Amino acid sequence: MSLVGELRVDWATSLSLVGTVLKALTAPLVGTALVALWYGEPLVPFLATAALTLGAGIALERLDRGDLGLREGFLMVALTWLAIAVVGAVPFLVAGEGSLASPVNALFESTSGITTTGATVVSDFDAHGRSVHLWRSLLQWMGGLGILVIAVAVLSQLSIGGAQLMETESQTQDVNKLTPSIEATARLLGWLYAGLTGLMVATWLAIGAVGLGPEVTLYDAVAHAFTAVSTAGFSPRAESLGAFSPAVQWATIPFMFLGATNFVLLYHLTQGNPSRLGESDEFRFYLAVVLGLTGLTAGFLVASGEFTRIERVIRHSLFQVVSILTTTGYATVDFNGWSPAAKHMLFLAMFSGGMAGSTTCSIKTLRWLVVVKSFRRDLFREIHPDAIRPVRLTGEVVDEDVVRDVYAYVLLSGIIFVLLTVFVVTDAARAGEQVGEFEAMGASAATFLNIGPAFGDAGPYGDYAWFPATTKVAFIVLMWVGRIEIIPVLVLLTPAFWRS
Repeated sequence: MSLVGELRVDWATSLSLVGTVLKALTAPLVGTALVALWYGEPLVPFLATAALTLGAGIALERLDRGDLGLREGFLMVALTWLAIAVVGAVPFLVAGEGSLASPVNALFESTSGITTTGATVVSDFDAHGRSVHLWRSLLQWMGGLGILVIAVAVLSQLSIGGAQLMETESQTQDVNKLTPSIEATARLLGWLYAGLTGLMVATWLAIGAVGLGPEVTLYDAVAHAFTAVSTAGFSPRAESLGAFSPAVQWATIPFMFLGATNFVLLYHLTQGNPSRLGESDEFRFYLAVVLGLTGLTAGFLVASGEFTRIERVIRHSLFQVVSILTTTGYATVDFNGWSPAAKHMLFLAMFSGGMAGSTTCSIKTLRWLVVVKSFRRDLFREIHPDAIRPVRLTGEVVDEDVVRDVYAYVLLSGIIFVLLTVFVVTDAARAGEQVGEFEAMGASAATFLNIGPAFGDAGPYGDYAWFPATTKVAFIVLMWVGRIEIIPVLVLLTPAFWRS
């Protein structure tokens, strides 16, 4: 019997669902074309891509669609992210502007966008039109929304890793009880996401209207709201948030923080139940990590004499810690010039991430909380070997299988990070480039964990265009892996997944 005959995965069903997603991508492409029309920029990059995407989507959607099983769900999620990354690169290539005219660079930028990474190859911001910059931001907004909706509407039904972790948080996890159906819940969380984005646009415009942010335009407000709430980080300004006033920078911090907060908790907040935040073990842990790293970073900045005014110390340290920890990636200053101790605080923040059930990436605070509680439990058993002491989150017992999965995830993340770092150093040397170990570690963490800016030439005011093409291809793959998480990718690579 041939291998094809042994396959048990229904490709047609998975591809048909990918076709449905591609059809939906037509609307944002046409919307961006209208923005190009408004600014007098070329329409072809977006209308041509819209026509191509609509045709491909219709063709795929016509494939025979059967029942969506576990395997088809895995395959659909993986292919959807790949398909959108490829389609998202087409406007960059057709526009043919600056550093995005290269196929590898265009795919890198699109993948970084849809995975909400925020690492950019754009080294010449003024060479690109406003419509191209808006398309970068829109890709990130769709990426943030997409992972949320897919996690709730699809992965939770299929009991796949990320959703299982989300359900571990007992008082915030039971998304199925928010509405009578999982589809309605997905729509509800989608509206919450859109509402948070609209609130940030209004906040920026209000700051500009009262004279505290005279540089703010409607375009800036919309473009940055797309990438702040999605914890993604692309900015149409070369100086990122450093191009805006302190009032605008202060106002952006809460939106990055909320974007990395469990959206079920945010829903309860809108229903007048703020106490649910305080009851959540993970939220308290998330808040403590943010404040702890901010305090340490501020202390190092004061000790090094980087800033003399206390407001600047608090603003820059809080902004950068929240930006990096939530995997947003904005910058208010070039932190490459900070002391080594302050930069290492930011490096540690890369491995945190925000809460499960949010738009954030990286390890996520829920997993670290499980590790901490499990480690504390094991220490207790060393003293009381007969004691029965399960790991609990918000009063509920965490299944031991979930604890093992968390340890496996953290271990795999560490292994991939080390291997990627070695590859970056080796490949750069092969291509005649010099990359320091800390810069290689930063770039590896920033791409694999979907952070965005790293250190050195790939820092907040730098870019990734100078890396060898082979390294950029590796970054593209690892950004994709980091976004859909490691376990689903490993499942796809397992021969048993494809056979009966």
